[in-house]
Amino acid sequence: MEAIWQWGLAVVIAVQRIFGPELDGLFRVFTFLADEEFYLLLLSLFFWCVDFGLGARIALIYLLSTYLNSVLKDVFAHPRPSDLMPEVQLAPAEGAGLPSGHAQSSTVVWGLAALSLRRRWMWVLAAVLVAGIGLSRVYLGVHFPTDVLGGWVVGAVILGVYWPRRAGVEGWLRAQGLGTHLLVATAIPIGLLLLFPESGTAREMGTLMGVAVGLALTYRFVPFSTAGPLWQRGARLLVGAVVLVGLYLGLSRVLPGAESPVYLLSRFARYAVVGLWGSWGAPWLFLRLRLAPTRPARPAMAPQAA
Repeated sequence: MEAIWQWGLAVVIAVQRIFGPELDGLFRVFTFLADEEFYLLLLSLFFWCVDFGLGARIALIYLLSTYLNSVLKDVFAHPRPSDLMPEVQLAPAEGAGLPSGHAQSSTVVWGLAALSLRRRWMWVLAAVLVAGIGLSRVYLGVHFPTDVLGGWVVGAVILGVYWPRRAGVEGWLRAQGLGTHLLVATAIPIGLLLLFPESGTAREMGTLMGVAVGLALTYRFVPFSTAGPLWQRGARLLVGAVVLVGLYLGLSRVLPGAESPVYLLSRFARYAVVGLWGSWGAPWLFLRLRLAPTRPARPAMAPQAA
């Protein structure tokens, strides 16, 4: 592996010489487009303003993907370029390198969006974002090219496994009662966290539980629709995002920190609340504030017209 890492380091140095420093800002933007904070806002946009069903689909697969990425990083335990040459690192990064979480998540999120929407412009946008995000990780010196390639491959495998089976999975879920939905929504995230308990998986599985429980409640009891005029959608995004950011930042300050023996539990709880707000709390509030129309019937897990 040492020879591959040395080759990868040479590629990182070459990419930095070719594109930098003039394109530092551009590559930092691309990297931000696969950061946790950006996905929180993007998924909120889908949930509240574009297509609730599509938002649900992307959120659930994205969170399971990030869990798998955390596990794979721990299994492979590969270094990052900065571990061999610290001066090439141009952005903060933690943990092991393979596979690249940014490359994997962008493949899953934008690939799933393109598969669902089936629009040429969406495929072009997805390709540009996936390629740009992957290249940015190499340019910023936080991943070897092999890490990025690994992330793309794992993301593509996840899509390849899920997409042909989505109708069966979503059909089974629609046929179940509330009790089964809540059991699945809680048992799977808790079970996966117990299998691999660490900071990243507590975040991912907490969010997954919150989102999944919220979906079960919203589909049955909150007749929310993402339709409405542009000003109404904008108002939903503004109101929902203000509360979302408040929960995201506020809970991190009041709940026990990393030094506490119950840190994983508090982190799990923090992200569960954030996920629950996105999939249930916000739609419920939007209806109460008359910022959203009422849908005529319970939506399916497939994308609906906005």
